[in-house]
Amino acid sequence: MKKVGIIMGSDSDLPVVEKAINTLKDFEVPFEVHVFSAHRTPVEAKEFSANARENGFGVIIAAAGMAAHLAGAVAANTTLPVIGIPIKSQNLGGMEALLSTVQMPSGIPVATVAIDGAVNSALLAIEILSLGEPGLEKKLAEKRAKDTATVLEKNKAIEEKYN
Repeated sequence: MKKVGIIMGSDSDLPVVEKAINTLKDFEVPFEVHVFSAHRTPVEAKEFSANARENGFGVIIAAAGMAAHLAGAVAANTTLPVIGIPIKSQNLGGMEALLSTVQMPSGIPVATVAIDGAVNSALLAIEILSLGEPGLEKKLAEKRAKDTATVLEKNKAIEEKYN
């Protein structure tokens, strides 16, 4: 199975990124985690991205806040799918990171999830990998069924209390 590369621009992004890590662990998807900054370690970020396919990766998740150029810098150096997680900041609440991540020029796509949307980044990575791994598709379907049952249980409790 291909690995998921997870890159964060700073170790301060780890509390958000851990949600993606835990989701990948739940699905038994192999991954590696790195801290590479688009601005402070551009050579290392480029080397990782340029060699990712040859190193067994199938998808890269890039998490960054503020200027949030990491996902775009990664995508510029690989043809693998890149998923950006804009990280919430104190200044603008993550809107700056969201816009920096989602507003990519034609030819360099970055799939972008919600601000601090680490779980969805991992699930999207798993969906991409499931195209070549039927076992992952089954696990995704089981998770969706479990999530549906959870919501319906909550609905029943609310209906019983208020109807």
